[in-house]
Amino acid sequence: MTLHHLIETGGARVEEHAPLGARTTYRVGGTARLLVTLSTNADLAELGPLLFETGLPLVVLGNGSNLLVAEGEHDVVGVRLQGEFTAMSWRDDGGAVLVTVGAGLGLPIGARRLAGEGIVGFEWAVGVPGTFGGAVVMNAGGHGSDMAASVASVTTYGRAGEREWSSDELAFKYRSSAIDGSHMVTTVTLRQARGDATAAQATIKEIVRWRREHQPGGANAGSVFRNPEGDHAGRLIEAAGCKGLRLGSARVSEKHANFIVVDAGGSARDVFELLTTVRERVHGATGVLLEPENRFLGFEVRR
Repeated sequence: MTLHHLIETGGARVEEHAPLGARTTYRVGGTARLLVTLSTNADLAELGPLLFETGLPLVVLGNGSNLLVAEGEHDVVGVRLQGEFTAMSWRDDGGAVLVTVGAGLGLPIGARRLAGEGIVGFEWAVGVPGTFGGAVVMNAGGHGSDMAASVASVTTYGRAGEREWSSDELAFKYRSSAIDGSHMVTTVTLRQARGDATAAQATIKEIVRWRREHQPGGANAGSVFRNPEGDHAGRLIEAAGCKGLRLGSARVSEKHANFIVVDAGGSARDVFELLTTVRERVHGATGVLLEPENRFLGFEVRR
């Protein structure tokens, strides 16, 4: 099967030379050779096999909230999950509630919906701008919890078709899981509990207030670096004198040093070079080589 077959079969669901960086929360960067939008399980059944037979790497975009894309065109197939892949439902299961969520749904939307229904334990996710699929892959977390605390199982789609993963098989660690680029998350099942909807909504309100007070707005992709064990990346960056540092169109936030904000119409190259500079300065000052939490397309990070 060829790229042309996917384009021909996909019709309006396939966009050539599609903006990719502009669809991330940095809002800068280049294009993908193809961008495929899947809205139904029928789309997945029809186009899924063709995605893998192009021979090109897959980039599942989600909300693009953790991705920096270099300028220029990238020989990749981007994938967006919409429609049926943003559905959410739940059912009681003994003393628990099993919540089934499409991988394309945004975490803040899911967190608010569950809190409003008195399904508690997922309030922390209101402050994470990604989708459920991306959150599983990187074990996203915040405010004392993470995906590992809630995920019961995950369904993915790969070259061999669908696969079900138990929570044990996912092998969650800090900001990582066993799922790699050969599998695309399609459905996530959470195990939650019934509780007080009013209290859950109050928690959500407090988390939103805290994040607005302590984290910057503008075009950014959240925390740039993982926290090293026993410390905080933001503290190390500030201690190395990098808070407020600017390189071209990108700057280290003065509100939170582990955020990089890029100007409107700015450059992905500026973001990456600033990130690299910060990493080198922190390493020189402290001996700690920070591990990026952001993911990259078209850039290589020194390990």
